[in-house]
Amino acid sequence: MFGLGLPELIIILVILLLLFGSTKLPKLAKSIGESAGELQKGFDGVRTSKTDTNKKSEVKE
Repeated sequence: MFGLGLPELIIILVILLLLFGSTKLPKLAKSIGESAGELQKGFDGVRTSKTDTNKKSEVKE
C-alpha cells in the first residue's frame, strides 16, 4: 500500500493521535471514510457516464 510498511503506518497513527487527540480520532476516521465513499461514487458516476456516451456514439456509426 503506497510503499508503506507497518512501522511507517504506526508512526503516522501516533502522529495523528498526538495532533487530534483520542476523542477526535474516531470522528476523523469516520469522516475520511465517508469522503472516500463519496469520491468513489463520483468516479463511478463519471465512468458510467463515459460508458453511456461511448455506447451512444457507437450506435450512431
